[in-house]
Amino acid sequence: MKQFLFAATIILSAIICQPSFAQTASGYHLAKTFHIASDGKWDYLSVGPNNNRLYVSHGTQVNVLNETTGDSVGVIPNTIGVHGIAFDAALNKGYTSNGKINTVTVFALTTNKVLKQIANGENPDYISFEKFTQKIITSNGKSKSLSVIDPVTDSVIASIPLGGKPETWVSDEAGKIYVNLEDKSEIVEVDIQHNKVLNHWSIAPGEAPTGLAIDVKTNRLFIGSDENKWLIVMDATNGKVVNKQPIGVGCDGVAFDAERKLIFVPTGDDGMFTIVKEKSADQYKVVDHFLLKTHARTIAIDESTHRLFLPTANFESVKDTKVKPAMISGSFQVLVVESGVSCIERSKK
Repeated sequence: MKQFLFAATIILSAIICQPSFAQTASGYHLAKTFHIASDGKWDYLSVGPNNNRLYVSHGTQVNVLNETTGDSVGVIPNTIGVHGIAFDAALNKGYTSNGKINTVTVFALTTNKVLKQIANGENPDYISFEKFTQKIITSNGKSKSLSVIDPVTDSVIASIPLGGKPETWVSDEAGKIYVNLEDKSEIVEVDIQHNKVLNHWSIAPGEAPTGLAIDVKTNRLFIGSDENKWLIVMDATNGKVVNKQPIGVGCDGVAFDAERKLIFVPTGDDGMFTIVKEKSADQYKVVDHFLLKTHARTIAIDESTHRLFLPTANFESVKDTKVKPAMISGSFQVLVVESGVSCIERSKK
């Protein structure tokens, strides 16, 4: 996944929420902003397991924040070109994918101490813990493969060629994972028990899939397109596209709240935030679409609190749309989006 996207459109910086948040139809609003006063690119961020910690990828390190207050509680150093963070809570370990040095850093969750560097495929990007096999899996952009890491031995035990550039992957928690190939506009179905590719499925009319989430109860994949304005809904059992919903421009992450049946899609090019309701396995509806902040395009959800976290920064204004604006030094931040009383609910009172 891109470590951040430059865009010419600059909108108002997000600040601590004002009462105007009730103007959103859903009640979701910008509740607060965590400021991280250092420079560097970014990509994914992850909510830690049972420790009220938020892990934020940031150039050459991972910033560890208190999820509630935003206070700094640590740093994972020397993660050059870091993209993502994963956890094996049972073993008290965390893992970072270091895209520029082709390694995975292993660290202790309780102390943030670096335990090991694992040689990996080229440009490891998305990384997460796969529950069914109890393995750590990375998507390797340049290698066009997945690496399977055994967290007991902290070694790569398998490499799975995909035939295209992988971005995010998700698991059905029953032996299969699904990977979006950005350059092929496909979803790859993988038998993760036997490390074998089963199918390649087109996401048309979607293009360049980046964000990806799954509802394991309905077997539906939610696929965010980077290059056109669609959230694609796919049946994970057969690869059939069953629905599509309009979103903004420049998606790089999708989050799903399984309890509330809501899909969240930030789009960094236009700064929009789209919320889609899963009414049934094949029925969906956009319930909100509001301006948040440009460059906020990746997202993490805390399913226990329903909070959403999005990294971004402030950029200098430019007149020429072909010129990439420079990031304003020290402006890196994490937006915290929460739900409240919606305007619809307020009107009923």
